Amino acid sequence: MTTIVKAAGAAEFLSLIPRMLGYVPSRSLVMVPFAGSRSVGAMRFDLPADDPESVDRVAATVIGTVCRLPDADAVAAIAFTDATFEGGDGMPHSGLLRALERRADACGLRWTDALCVAQDAWGSLFDPHCPEGGRPLTDLDLSAADAAGPADDGAAGARDQASGAELPRIGLAQSERVARALVSLERAVDVLCGPGEGADAAPGRDPEDGEVASPVGDRIDPAALAAVCALDDLPCLFEDALEWDAEDLSPYDAATLVWCLARPSLRDIALVQWSATMTAGDEAFDAQLRWESGEEYPTHLAMRMWGEGEQPDPDRLVRALRLVRFAAAAAPRASRPGPLAMCAWLSWALGLSTHAELYAEQACAIEPEHGLSEIVRSFVHAGHLPDWAFHRPAR
Repeated sequence: MTTIVKAAGAAEFLSLIPRMLGYVPSRSLVMVPFAGSRSVGAMRFDLPADDPESVDRVAATVIGTVCRLPDADAVAAIAFTDATFEGGDGMPHSGLLRALERRADACGLRWTDALCVAQDAWGSLFDPHCPEGGRPLTDLDLSAADAAGPADDGAAGARDQASGAELPRIGLAQSERVARALVSLERAVDVLCGPGEGADAAPGRDPEDGEVASPVGDRIDPAALAAVCALDDLPCLFEDALEWDAEDLSPYDAATLVWCLARPSLRDIALVQWSATMTAGDEAFDAQLRWESGEEYPTHLAMRMWGEGEQPDPDRLVRALRLVRFAAAAAPRASRPGPLAMCAWLSWALGLSTHAELYAEQACAIEPEHGLSEIVRSFVHAGHLPDWAFHRPAR
Protein backbone atom coordinates (compact mmCIF):
# COMPACT_ATOMS: atom_id res chain seq x y z
CA MET A 1 0.00 0.00 0.00
CA THR A 2 1.28 3.49 -0.82
CA THR A 3 0.22 6.37 1.40
CA ILE A 4 1.11 10.03 1.00
CA VAL A 5 1.88 11.04 4.58
CA LYS A 6 0.55 14.51 5.23
CA ALA A 7 0.87 14.34 9.01
CA ALA A 8 1.34 17.73 10.62
CA GLY A 9 3.49 16.11 13.27
CA ALA A 10 4.54 12.89 14.90
CA ALA A 11 1.18 12.44 16.66
CA GLU A 12 -0.75 12.54 13.41
CA PHE A 13 1.78 10.25 11.76
CA LEU A 14 1.36 7.71 14.57
CA SER A 15 -2.40 7.88 14.15
CA LEU A 16 -1.96 6.75 10.51
CA ILE A 17 -0.22 3.50 11.44
CA PRO A 18 -3.35 1.46 12.34
CA ARG A 19 -4.93 2.56 9.04
CA MET A 20 -1.86 1.43 7.12
CA LEU A 21 -1.61 -1.95 8.84
CA GLY A 22 -5.30 -2.68 9.29
CA TYR A 23 -4.91 -3.20 13.05
CA VAL A 24 -3.39 -1.62 16.16
CA PRO A 25 -0.02 -3.35 16.73
CA SER A 26 1.01 -4.54 20.18
CA ARG A 27 4.48 -5.52 21.44
CA SER A 28 5.72 -4.69 17.96
CA LEU A 29 8.32 -2.81 16.00
CA VAL A 30 6.79 -1.12 12.96
CA MET A 31 8.99 0.15 10.14
CA VAL A 32 7.59 2.60 7.58
CA PRO A 33 9.86 2.90 4.52
CA PHE A 34 9.59 5.94 2.25
CA ALA A 35 10.35 6.65 -1.38
CA GLY A 36 10.72 10.40 -1.28
CA SER A 37 7.66 11.71 0.57
CA ARG A 38 5.54 8.60 -0.05
CA SER A 39 5.40 5.60 2.22
CA VAL A 40 5.81 2.28 0.48
CA GLY A 41 3.93 0.28 3.09
CA ALA A 42 4.59 -0.75 6.66
CA MET A 43 6.36 -3.76 8.15
CA ARG A 44 5.69 -5.25 11.57
CA PHE A 45 8.22 -7.25 13.60
CA ASP A 46 8.11 -8.68 17.12
CA LEU A 47 10.01 -6.57 19.62
CA PRO A 48 13.29 -8.28 20.55
CA ALA A 49 14.52 -9.09 24.04
CA ASP A 50 16.14 -6.09 25.70
CA ASP A 51 19.76 -7.25 25.49
CA PRO A 52 22.51 -5.89 23.22
CA GLU A 53 22.95 -9.09 21.19
CA SER A 54 19.24 -9.47 20.40
CA VAL A 55 18.84 -5.77 19.68
CA ASP A 56 21.78 -5.69 17.25
CA ARG A 57 20.68 -8.88 15.49
CA VAL A 58 17.12 -7.63 14.99
CA ALA A 59 18.31 -4.18 13.89
CA ALA A 60 20.50 -5.77 11.21
CA THR A 61 17.67 -8.04 10.00
CA VAL A 62 15.07 -5.28 9.95
CA ILE A 63 17.17 -2.71 8.10
CA GLY A 64 18.31 -5.44 5.69
CA THR A 65 14.66 -6.17 4.94
CA VAL A 66 13.92 -2.48 4.31
CA CYS A 67 16.91 -2.29 1.96
CA ARG A 68 15.33 -4.97 -0.23
CA LEU A 69 12.65 -2.45 -1.25
CA PRO A 70 14.04 -1.04 -4.51
CA ASP A 71 12.57 2.48 -4.11
CA ALA A 72 13.09 2.99 -0.37
CA ASP A 73 15.43 5.85 0.50
CA ALA A 74 14.20 6.66 4.03
CA VAL A 75 12.55 4.94 6.97
CA ALA A 76 10.75 5.66 10.25
CA ALA A 77 10.54 3.28 13.21
CA ILE A 78 7.86 2.96 15.89
CA ALA A 79 7.99 0.70 18.94
CA PHE A 80 4.59 -0.30 20.34
CA THR A 81 5.22 -1.70 23.80
CA ASP A 82 3.64 -2.69 27.11
CA ALA A 83 6.55 -0.97 28.90
CA THR A 84 6.13 2.50 30.43
CA PHE A 85 7.95 5.81 30.54
CA GLU A 86 7.08 6.19 34.22
CA GLY A 87 9.76 4.89 36.54
CA GLY A 88 12.05 3.85 33.70
CA ASP A 89 15.19 5.32 32.17
CA GLY A 90 13.40 7.48 29.65
CA MET A 91 11.82 6.20 26.47
CA PRO A 92 11.35 2.41 26.35
CA HIS A 93 13.31 0.58 23.64
CA SER A 94 15.44 3.64 22.91
CA GLY A 95 18.43 1.29 22.55
CA LEU A 96 16.68 -0.59 19.76
CA LEU A 97 15.67 2.62 18.01
CA ARG A 98 19.22 3.95 18.13
CA ALA A 99 20.61 0.63 16.86
CA LEU A 100 18.18 0.85 13.94
CA GLU A 101 19.28 4.43 13.27
CA ARG A 102 22.93 3.36 13.13
CA ARG A 103 22.19 0.52 10.75
CA ALA A 104 20.02 2.74 8.53
CA ASP A 105 22.75 5.37 8.37
CA ALA A 106 25.34 2.74 7.43
CA CYS A 107 23.07 1.59 4.58
CA GLY A 108 22.45 5.11 3.28
CA LEU A 109 18.82 5.28 4.42
CA ARG A 110 17.53 8.63 5.59
CA TRP A 111 16.12 8.34 9.14
CA THR A 112 12.87 10.29 9.40
CA ASP A 113 11.73 9.54 12.97
CA ALA A 114 12.10 7.13 15.89
CA LEU A 115 8.97 6.88 18.02
CA CYS A 116 7.66 4.85 20.91
CA VAL A 117 4.04 4.25 21.94
CA ALA A 118 4.19 2.89 25.47
CA GLN A 119 1.54 1.82 27.93
CA ASP A 120 1.36 5.25 29.58
CA ALA A 121 2.73 7.77 27.06
CA TRP A 122 4.42 8.27 23.73
CA GLY A 123 7.45 10.15 22.49
CA SER A 124 10.02 10.71 19.76
CA LEU A 125 13.79 10.55 19.96
CA PHE A 126 13.76 13.50 17.55
CA ASP A 127 11.77 15.67 19.96
CA PRO A 128 14.19 17.67 22.15
CA HIS A 129 11.26 18.96 24.20
CA CYS A 130 9.68 15.59 24.93
CA PRO A 131 8.96 15.38 28.69
CA GLU A 132 10.82 12.74 30.67
CA GLY A 133 7.55 10.93 31.24
CA GLY A 134 6.52 11.14 27.58
CA ARG A 135 3.57 12.86 25.98
CA PRO A 136 -0.07 11.92 26.76
CA LEU A 137 -1.66 9.12 24.77
CA THR A 138 -4.71 11.34 24.34
CA ASP A 139 -2.69 13.12 21.62
CA LEU A 140 -3.07 9.99 19.45
CA ASP A 141 -5.99 8.46 17.60
CA LEU A 142 -5.21 4.74 17.72
CA SER A 143 -8.81 3.68 17.34
CA ALA A 144 -10.09 0.85 15.21
CA ALA A 145 -8.35 0.60 11.86
CA ASP A 146 -10.25 1.59 8.74
CA ALA A 147 -9.02 -1.45 6.86
CA ALA A 148 -9.78 -4.98 7.91
CA GLY A 149 -7.57 -7.97 7.21
CA PRO A 150 -8.71 -10.84 5.00
CA ALA A 151 -9.72 -12.90 8.02
CA ASP A 152 -11.58 -10.14 9.82
CA ASP A 153 -14.24 -11.35 12.23
CA GLY A 154 -15.81 -7.96 12.72
CA ALA A 155 -14.17 -7.06 16.04
CA ALA A 156 -12.16 -4.21 14.58
CA GLY A 157 -12.09 -2.23 17.80
CA ALA A 158 -9.94 -4.85 19.51
CA ARG A 159 -7.77 -5.78 16.53
CA ASP A 160 -4.06 -6.35 16.87
CA GLN A 161 -1.70 -8.37 14.67
CA ALA A 162 -3.14 -11.68 15.93
CA SER A 163 -6.80 -10.71 15.56
CA GLY A 164 -8.80 -12.51 12.92
CA ALA A 165 -6.68 -15.67 12.99
CA GLU A 166 -9.31 -17.62 14.92
CA LEU A 167 -10.98 -20.29 12.83
CA PRO A 168 -14.66 -19.70 12.10
CA ARG A 169 -17.14 -21.26 14.51
CA ILE A 170 -18.65 -24.40 13.07
CA GLY A 171 -21.56 -26.21 14.68
CA LEU A 172 -21.08 -29.74 15.99
CA ALA A 173 -23.72 -31.10 13.61
CA GLN A 174 -21.91 -29.64 10.59
CA SER A 175 -18.58 -31.04 11.81
CA GLU A 176 -20.12 -34.49 12.18
CA ARG A 177 -21.55 -34.31 8.65
CA VAL A 178 -18.09 -33.45 7.27
CA ALA A 179 -16.52 -36.30 9.26
CA ARG A 180 -19.05 -38.77 7.87
CA ALA A 181 -18.49 -37.39 4.37
CA LEU A 182 -14.76 -38.07 4.78
CA VAL A 183 -15.49 -41.68 5.74
CA SER A 184 -17.75 -42.11 2.69
CA LEU A 185 -15.22 -40.39 0.42
CA GLU A 186 -12.49 -42.73 1.65
CA ARG A 187 -14.61 -45.78 0.90
CA ALA A 188 -15.49 -44.44 -2.54
CA VAL A 189 -11.80 -43.89 -3.32
CA ASP A 190 -11.08 -47.48 -2.30
CA VAL A 191 -13.86 -48.78 -4.57
CA LEU A 192 -13.00 -46.67 -7.62
CA CYS A 193 -9.21 -46.42 -7.29
CA GLY A 194 -8.25 -49.50 -5.30
CA PRO A 195 -7.82 -50.21 -1.58
CA GLY A 196 -5.31 -48.08 0.27
CA GLU A 197 -5.27 -45.15 -2.16
CA GLY A 198 -6.57 -42.81 0.53
CA ALA A 199 -5.24 -44.56 3.62
CA ASP A 200 -3.01 -41.67 4.73
CA ALA A 201 -5.85 -39.18 5.01
CA ALA A 202 -6.73 -39.97 8.64
CA PRO A 203 -10.40 -39.03 8.28
CA GLY A 204 -13.28 -40.38 10.30
CA ARG A 205 -12.98 -38.79 13.75
CA ASP A 206 -15.12 -36.18 15.34
CA PRO A 207 -13.79 -32.87 16.70
CA GLU A 208 -13.18 -34.45 20.12
CA ASP A 209 -11.35 -37.45 18.58
CA GLY A 210 -14.27 -39.77 19.15
CA GLU A 211 -14.88 -42.39 16.50
CA VAL A 212 -17.36 -41.70 13.72
CA ALA A 213 -19.18 -44.83 12.65
CA SER A 214 -18.94 -45.96 9.03
CA PRO A 215 -22.11 -45.68 6.97
CA VAL A 216 -24.52 -48.51 7.44
CA GLY A 217 -23.96 -51.49 5.15
CA ASP A 218 -21.82 -51.58 2.02
CA ARG A 219 -23.74 -48.94 0.10
CA ILE A 220 -21.65 -45.93 -0.91
CA ASP A 221 -23.28 -42.53 -0.92
CA PRO A 222 -23.67 -41.39 -4.58
CA ALA A 223 -22.46 -37.95 -3.47
CA ALA A 224 -19.17 -39.57 -2.41
CA LEU A 225 -18.80 -41.19 -5.83
CA ALA A 226 -19.47 -37.81 -7.48
CA ALA A 227 -16.84 -36.22 -5.25
CA VAL A 228 -14.27 -38.83 -6.30
CA CYS A 229 -15.09 -38.19 -9.96
CA ALA A 230 -14.35 -34.49 -9.39
CA LEU A 231 -10.79 -35.52 -8.43
CA ASP A 232 -10.20 -36.55 -12.06
CA ASP A 233 -9.58 -32.88 -12.93
CA LEU A 234 -7.89 -31.36 -9.92
CA PRO A 235 -7.04 -27.97 -11.49
CA CYS A 236 -10.71 -27.55 -12.46
CA LEU A 237 -11.77 -28.57 -8.93
CA PHE A 238 -9.37 -26.11 -7.27
CA GLU A 239 -10.41 -23.29 -9.61
CA ASP A 240 -14.11 -23.91 -9.03
CA ALA A 241 -13.47 -24.01 -5.28
CA LEU A 242 -12.44 -20.34 -5.33
CA GLU A 243 -16.03 -19.50 -6.25
CA TRP A 244 -17.64 -21.62 -3.53
CA ASP A 245 -19.43 -19.91 -0.66
CA ALA A 246 -16.97 -20.62 2.15
CA GLU A 247 -19.59 -20.04 4.83
CA ASP A 248 -21.97 -22.55 3.27
CA LEU A 249 -19.70 -25.41 2.20
CA SER A 250 -21.52 -28.67 1.61
CA PRO A 251 -20.16 -31.60 3.65
CA TYR A 252 -18.69 -33.24 0.54
CA ASP A 253 -17.11 -30.03 -0.75
CA ALA A 254 -15.44 -29.53 2.65
CA ALA A 255 -14.47 -33.21 2.83
CA THR A 256 -12.96 -33.12 -0.68
CA LEU A 257 -10.84 -30.10 0.20
CA VAL A 258 -9.67 -31.63 3.46
CA TRP A 259 -8.87 -34.92 1.70
CA CYS A 260 -6.81 -33.17 -0.99
CA LEU A 261 -4.96 -30.86 1.38
CA ALA A 262 -3.95 -33.81 3.55
CA ARG A 263 -1.83 -35.10 0.64
CA PRO A 264 1.31 -33.05 -0.13
CA SER A 265 1.27 -33.96 -3.82
CA LEU A 266 -2.29 -32.66 -4.27
CA ARG A 267 -1.86 -29.77 -1.84
CA ASP A 268 1.11 -28.45 -3.79
CA ILE A 269 -0.98 -28.33 -6.96
CA ALA A 270 -3.51 -26.17 -5.11
CA LEU A 271 -0.73 -23.98 -3.69
CA VAL A 272 0.76 -23.31 -7.12
CA GLN A 273 -2.61 -22.74 -8.75
CA TRP A 274 -4.11 -20.46 -6.09
CA SER A 275 -0.93 -18.37 -6.06
CA ALA A 276 -0.84 -18.13 -9.84
CA THR A 277 -3.40 -19.31 -12.44
CA MET A 278 -5.29 -22.41 -13.50
CA THR A 279 -2.74 -22.83 -16.30
CA ALA A 280 -0.04 -23.06 -13.63
CA GLY A 281 -2.20 -25.62 -11.83
CA ASP A 282 -2.36 -27.73 -15.00
CA GLU A 283 1.42 -27.51 -15.27
CA ALA A 284 1.85 -28.44 -11.60
CA PHE A 285 -0.48 -31.42 -12.04
CA ASP A 286 1.50 -32.66 -15.04
CA ALA A 287 4.80 -32.02 -13.22
CA GLN A 288 3.61 -34.09 -10.26
CA LEU A 289 2.82 -37.04 -12.51
CA ARG A 290 6.22 -36.74 -14.21
CA TRP A 291 7.98 -36.49 -10.83
CA GLU A 292 6.28 -39.69 -9.67
CA SER A 293 7.68 -41.30 -12.83
CA GLY A 294 11.20 -40.27 -11.86
CA GLU A 295 11.60 -36.93 -13.66
CA GLU A 296 12.84 -33.73 -12.02
CA TYR A 297 10.21 -31.39 -10.60
CA PRO A 298 10.42 -27.98 -12.37
CA THR A 299 12.33 -25.48 -10.27
CA HIS A 300 10.10 -22.54 -11.17
CA LEU A 301 7.08 -24.37 -9.73
CA ALA A 302 8.88 -25.54 -6.59
CA MET A 303 10.07 -22.00 -5.86
CA ARG A 304 6.48 -20.76 -5.51
CA MET A 305 6.46 -22.33 -2.06
CA TRP A 306 9.49 -20.22 -1.11
CA GLY A 307 7.78 -17.02 -2.25
CA GLU A 308 9.63 -16.55 -5.52
CA GLY A 309 8.20 -15.87 -8.93
CA GLU A 310 5.52 -13.59 -10.29
CA GLN A 311 3.48 -11.70 -7.72
CA PRO A 312 0.17 -13.50 -6.98
CA ASP A 313 -3.21 -11.85 -7.34
CA PRO A 314 -4.01 -10.99 -3.70
CA ASP A 315 -7.72 -11.47 -4.33
CA ARG A 316 -7.12 -15.13 -5.25
CA LEU A 317 -5.05 -15.62 -2.11
CA VAL A 318 -7.72 -14.01 0.08
CA ARG A 319 -10.50 -16.15 -1.44
CA ALA A 320 -8.41 -19.29 -1.02
CA LEU A 321 -7.58 -18.41 2.58
CA ARG A 322 -11.21 -17.82 3.43
CA LEU A 323 -12.11 -21.17 1.87
CA VAL A 324 -9.47 -23.25 3.66
CA ARG A 325 -10.16 -21.53 7.01
CA PHE A 326 -13.73 -22.85 6.86
CA ALA A 327 -12.50 -26.26 5.66
CA ALA A 328 -10.07 -26.45 8.59
CA ALA A 329 -12.78 -25.43 11.05
CA ALA A 330 -15.20 -28.06 9.73
CA ALA A 331 -12.65 -30.91 9.56
CA PRO A 332 -12.27 -33.55 12.27
CA ARG A 333 -9.31 -32.62 14.49
CA ALA A 334 -7.06 -35.41 13.17
CA SER A 335 -7.60 -34.17 9.61
CA ARG A 336 -6.92 -30.46 10.25
CA PRO A 337 -3.12 -30.23 9.78
CA GLY A 338 -3.40 -30.14 5.96
CA PRO A 339 -5.88 -27.25 5.69
CA LEU A 340 -4.23 -25.47 8.64
CA ALA A 341 -0.87 -25.64 6.87
CA MET A 342 -2.46 -24.16 3.75
CA CYS A 343 -3.96 -21.41 5.94
CA ALA A 344 -0.45 -20.78 7.24
CA TRP A 345 1.16 -20.57 3.80
CA LEU A 346 -1.57 -18.35 2.32
CA SER A 347 -1.35 -16.01 5.33
CA TRP A 348 2.42 -15.82 4.93
CA ALA A 349 2.04 -15.12 1.19
CA LEU A 350 -0.33 -12.25 2.06
CA GLY A 351 2.14 -10.74 4.54
CA LEU A 352 0.27 -11.95 7.65
CA SER A 353 3.20 -13.70 9.33
CA THR A 354 1.64 -13.62 12.80
CA HIS A 355 -1.43 -15.44 11.50
CA ALA A 356 0.79 -17.84 9.55
CA GLU A 357 2.69 -18.87 12.67
CA LEU A 358 -0.52 -19.36 14.67
CA TYR A 359 -1.99 -21.68 12.03
CA ALA A 360 1.28 -23.60 11.66
CA GLU A 361 1.53 -24.07 15.43
CA GLN A 362 -2.03 -25.43 15.54
CA ALA A 363 -1.16 -27.93 12.80
CA CYS A 364 2.00 -29.07 14.60
CA ALA A 365 0.11 -29.44 17.87
CA ILE A 366 -1.98 -32.11 16.11
CA GLU A 367 0.76 -33.58 13.92
CA PRO A 368 4.28 -32.78 15.19
CA GLU A 369 6.82 -32.11 12.45
CA HIS A 370 4.10 -31.54 9.86
CA GLY A 371 6.08 -30.70 6.71
CA LEU A 372 4.54 -27.53 5.26
CA SER A 373 3.71 -26.20 8.71
CA GLU A 374 7.34 -26.56 9.79
CA ILE A 375 8.46 -24.79 6.60
CA VAL A 376 6.15 -21.83 7.28
CA ARG A 377 7.30 -21.64 10.91
CA SER A 378 10.92 -21.53 9.73
CA PHE A 379 10.03 -18.69 7.35
CA VAL A 380 8.46 -16.67 10.15
CA HIS A 381 11.22 -17.31 12.68
CA ALA A 382 13.87 -16.33 10.15
CA GLY A 383 11.98 -13.17 9.12
CA HIS A 384 11.82 -14.54 5.58
CA LEU A 385 9.20 -12.79 3.45
CA PRO A 386 7.99 -13.64 -0.07
CA ASP A 387 10.08 -12.03 -2.77
CA TRP A 388 6.94 -10.42 -4.19
CA ALA A 389 6.49 -8.46 -0.95
CA PHE A 390 9.34 -6.23 -2.11
CA HIS A 391 7.89 -5.32 -5.50
CA ARG A 392 5.04 -3.01 -6.30
CA PRO A 393 2.16 -4.69 -8.12
CA ALA A 394 1.82 -3.85 -11.80
CA ARG A 395 -0.75 -1.20 -12.56
